[in-house]
Amino acid sequence: MNPLDLVAADELFSDEELAIRDTVRRFCADRIRPNLATWFEQGDLPARELAVELGAIGVLGMHLQGYGCAGTNAVAYGLACHELEAADSGVRSLVSVQGSLAMYAIYAYGSEEQKNEWLPQMAAGTKIGCFGLTEPDFGSNPAGMRTTAKRDGSDWVLNGSKMWITNGSIADVAIVWARTDEGIRGFLVPTSSRGFTANTVHGKLSLRASITSELVFEDLRLPADALLPRSKGLSSPLACLNEARFGIVFGALGAGRDCLEAAISYASTREVFDKPLSGYQLTQAKLAEMALELGKGMLLAERIGRLKDNGTLKPEHVSMGKLNNVRAALQIAREARTILGANGITLEYPVMRHANNLESVLTYEGTSEVHLLVIGQALTGVSAFR
Repeated sequence: MNPLDLVAADELFSDEELAIRDTVRRFCADRIRPNLATWFEQGDLPARELAVELGAIGVLGMHLQGYGCAGTNAVAYGLACHELEAADSGVRSLVSVQGSLAMYAIYAYGSEEQKNEWLPQMAAGTKIGCFGLTEPDFGSNPAGMRTTAKRDGSDWVLNGSKMWITNGSIADVAIVWARTDEGIRGFLVPTSSRGFTANTVHGKLSLRASITSELVFEDLRLPADALLPRSKGLSSPLACLNEARFGIVFGALGAGRDCLEAAISYASTREVFDKPLSGYQLTQAKLAEMALELGKGMLLAERIGRLKDNGTLKPEHVSMGKLNNVRAALQIAREARTILGANGITLEYPVMRHANNLESVLTYEGTSEVHLLVIGQALTGVSAFR
């Protein structure tokens, strides 16, 4: 039995949503999964090549309307993220940063000229974007950012740095958030600009099949039309983060599902004391507990997706989903590893790779502590962030 059959998950979704899910699942089976062990071991992936292929199946910015985007609903996008992360969190991050951060920022806050110039190319995967908000000393507190953009005549001059930026070293355009005399604003920065440097981060033990970079801006001069005109204050990048967190609500469960499926398959064929490992009560208890958490997480994800499609989604809903589902997926990965024993730490099986990746997913796009406080504020009406 498919673990999600225990909650009759397929009945939650329309035929169109399931068709999109299946398209992404086939793409991952044919193109992604056969290469993951190599990419993870090498600490790299052919992101530019993959972006074009992902654009061809319509997943880049797929939940945006117009400008060459597929215009699907949020639930279909969530299911695509679920399948991408069932392959690898790094691949889902490539899609999420492109569509829900860089493209969404242009879509929500850009001018028509900016949208028409960049979004069709980004939807096709021929141009890659990154999203520069986090700084070396300001992750959970982006309001403390030190990157500045100062007016010089009609131009802007950008100085500062950003850290832990997915796609940074391969991007054609960076959406950079900076402090100005008018507050925090967003800027569309071509990475070919003089004064722009992207340094790839090496030595990662997590998200190895992903490109992570530091961005540095040294007296980088931008024309007036580089400003995202509708960006106003910190609420603008935070809204983009909520878009990306939504994908994680579904995506993290994909990693958990893949671990559970690997554990079920392994337990069915591994013999211990002359019978299959799956025939022991302790093994079945572990599998049942994992399936329970996976099923509950999917029910929560589907509910959050419907709220988003209905236009009633609130930040605390997304925090609930991200907090619960990443936590559940990570616990499933750790428990599945115990069933696989020593084999669970090798790249022959996906479990340790997913567990390592989920350690990053646990803290990016808002740590568990931050999401607990978002939920706490919703419950009490009192902010406890300071």
